[in-house]
Parts: sequence; structure tokens; C-alpha cells
Amino acid sequence: QVQLVESGGGLVQAGGSLRVSCAASGGTFSRYPMGWFRRAPGKEREFVAAINRSGASTYYAASVKGRFTISRDNAKNTVYLQMNSLKPEDTAVYYCAAGSTGWSMTEPLGYNYWGQGTQVTVSS
Repeated sequence: QVQLVESGGGLVQAGGSLRVSCAASGGTFSRYPMGWFRRAPGKEREFVAAINRSGASTYYAASVKGRFTISRDNAKNTVYLQMNSLKPEDTAVYYCAAGSTGWSMTEPLGYNYWGQGTQVTVSS
């Protein structure tokens, strides 16, 4: 069983930057593709970014491409999401996910394990 704990959320002004982290425990971290999703108030959970096991391949939602960067440190069992040029519409609870179910890495069904989320609020 893999446990995921997100951290680093907070309040930031539009145009600012924030880095959220997700620490994994209870499993072999390097075996799992990792993803970030978010849920804004009144909206469905949506894909943000994903990274493969080695970190060599990354994938982004169109809405964040060029502004967000996903990375991982397999030695530290941690995945990161660096968020730059933040916009008010990026306000959401951000969740990290781990696993490989056979579904696409851009879909929630692609993951076995989920963190509790961290709130990111971008003020205008």
C-alpha cells in the first residue's frame, strides 16, 4: 500500500510561482508513474501533469503546458509540480496520484493511489 502526502500549497498572487510536493511511502516509488490532478470548486477533477517511472517522459494538460513542470526524485520518493505564471483559474485542490492500472496516465483511472490534496489559491 502506497501512502501519498502533498505539501507546499498556499495563497499566491496572479503571476507568481509555487511548488507543490508529494512524498510517497510504503512502496517502491520508482515503479510507479506519477500524476497531478486538480479539482476546482464546482468542477470535475481534471488532469494536470504526469511523469513516467524514470522521469524521462512528461505529459501536460493544454491549460498548463509551458507554465507548469512536473519532476520526480526517485532517491527521495518525491514528485514535484513547479507552477509558474499562476492564474486565478489555477485555484484548486491539487492531488498527486501513483500507480499503473493500464489506463491512460492522463485519466484518474490510471492510478491506484491518491493523496489527500493540497489547496492552491491564486488571487487576482
